Amino acid sequence: MRISLASDAIFKVATGVLVASAAVILFSTLYVLSTGSIIVLQRFGLGFFTGINWNPVEGRESFGVLPYILGTLVTSSIALLIGVPLSLGIAIFLAEMAPKAIRVPVSYLIELLAAVPSVIFGLWGLFVLRFWVLNYIEKPVSAHLGWVSIFSGTPFGLDLFTAGIILAIMIIPTVASISRDVIGAFPDYIREAAYGIGATKWEVIRHWVLSYGRSGILGAIILGLGRAIGETMAVTMVIGNAVGPNAMPTSLFQPGQTLPSLIANGFLEAPTPLEKAAYMGAGLVLLLISLLINIVAHIMVSRVLKVKGGAVE
Repeated sequence: MRISLASDAIFKVATGVLVASAAVILFSTLYVLSTGSIIVLQRFGLGFFTGINWNPVEGRESFGVLPYILGTLVTSSIALLIGVPLSLGIAIFLAEMAPKAIRVPVSYLIELLAAVPSVIFGLWGLFVLRFWVLNYIEKPVSAHLGWVSIFSGTPFGLDLFTAGIILAIMIIPTVASISRDVIGAFPDYIREAAYGIGATKWEVIRHWVLSYGRSGILGAIILGLGRAIGETMAVTMVIGNAVGPNAMPTSLFQPGQTLPSLIANGFLEAPTPLEKAAYMGAGLVLLLISLLINIVAHIMVSRVLKVKGGAVE
């Protein structure tokens, strides 16, 4: 009995230390980024968040992260518009329609996709996807809809649109896997009752299954958004890496940058303290956005995936 009580006490202390360590890491990261960016925030104030210039030349410094915030939001939005329907289709198929002989290997392949390093996605995007998107999507769309501002400009292949497609592919494992689990948690007795009153499979999925799991599915989408916003290497390799006003996302077919690609491209080579502080400030903005998204995702998912005794509440 004493051994059991001692084990419980040790377990509680150990878990408490782990929780405290996670909190320390988070707040220390916030502290480092905040103190590291203080000189650029003091000098430019709100202009750092609303400015569009990025000029590191000493004596004429001007730093603004608005184009990169917008580039991050644009590429992430493209990823959601493309990736979410595909992910939900995969999740519905695996949870509701696929026989076990197909469901198990396909589920494994989808989860395996999440283990592919982002630099591999970037290389594939640079040498394969870029040309496919340029020749079969961007050029035809530009030829017929070039008068629309978001499709204007000369297609190049290394741009916001290609980066968005890469991100869409990368978020599919996250969104599809969580959505599959949420849909799979739908109670069988409700499904059987729906079939009993004459509902078709599509009607059951549309009106009962998706409605039941909407909070969890939304949480999966937000987690996918968090992955898209924080992705660095793959995006850096296919987005074109424009700087300053040229990075403002006025067209999907123009080069741009995101906050992660901005930091990856320039932080290690920044020669002055002010420029290093600017990159730290960009990192602080990125961290705050990511934290907000993950907090919302946790709240959404926890509303559905509360399990007791093997059954969903």
